[in-house]
Amino acid sequence: MNFYQHTLQRSTSSTGIGLHSGKKINLVLRPAEPDTGIVFKRTDLSGSPLIPGDVYNVVDTHFCTTLAQNNVTVSTVEHLLSALYAMGVDNAIVETDAPEIPIMDGSSAPFLLLLRYAGLARQNKLRQFYIVKREVTIQDNDRFVKIIPASEELSVDFSIAFSHPAIREQRLRFLLSSENYVREISKARTFGFLADMQKLHENGLALGGSLKNAVVMDDFNVINKEGLRFKDEFVRHKILDFVGDLALIGRPVLGHFVVHKSGHDLNNRLFRKFLADSTAWQLVNPQQLNVPEYGNLQSLCPQPPLTVGLSR
Repeated sequence: MNFYQHTLQRSTSSTGIGLHSGKKINLVLRPAEPDTGIVFKRTDLSGSPLIPGDVYNVVDTHFCTTLAQNNVTVSTVEHLLSALYAMGVDNAIVETDAPEIPIMDGSSAPFLLLLRYAGLARQNKLRQFYIVKREVTIQDNDRFVKIIPASEELSVDFSIAFSHPAIREQRLRFLLSSENYVREISKARTFGFLADMQKLHENGLALGGSLKNAVVMDDFNVINKEGLRFKDEFVRHKILDFVGDLALIGRPVLGHFVVHKSGHDLNNRLFRKFLADSTAWQLVNPQQLNVPEYGNLQSLCPQPPLTVGLSR
């Protein structure tokens, strides 16, 4: 069983459109030293300032997750972070020449292609793991997210409820592994409503949003000609977002999440509350783990190079 940290074997790059600006963005992923974590680098600004990916650097959760440090921001980070976390990438430098990460097709699948090209490199430093010791909950009216102890897995039980006839109520329990993520979650796209998108565009917002990078609905139906990639694509994308927000904790978590109608704001509040309560978790090294009990950790420690397929 491999419990070592991983980074990229080589740098890789791509371009895409910014969801907010509608402008072309250049993205570069680079290897990083052990214990670096995921760090964002704004190459469009003087001095190329760095913004560490950390739950305490989240400053805005409207429409996406936005990070900031020293008044420098980077937004729409969750889809890339989701792919990095699910593939077991502990350390990387993410360079962007804009205040956001490109939206790509609205899912994390394009980022997985970049990671597959880059490959993974094992580093000579062991990972550490958060083991959930007791339940922690955040609730806002009927919305809630909680984490409870789970001895051998990281799993998410996510449910959503919309009045829209194309969505209604959806629920999915997902056991996180690299293979499961690629097959069941990575292709699920972000979604929105046509009336909301029109209002945002009129106000100079979400200028890059289109049918090419989102599932869009009118009053009754999905209007994308290709339809849905999964019949429950909506809840699958919510799990994709959740994993991206979870990545900001900085280390793998062993626990079971139960989530209902949560978004980036509630996710971040839960993670902050969890980390602030030292009785809720134990930070352990692999040597401290009961390997038979935590056998599923292999899924969170993939062997390089990245070999999981991207076909559905």
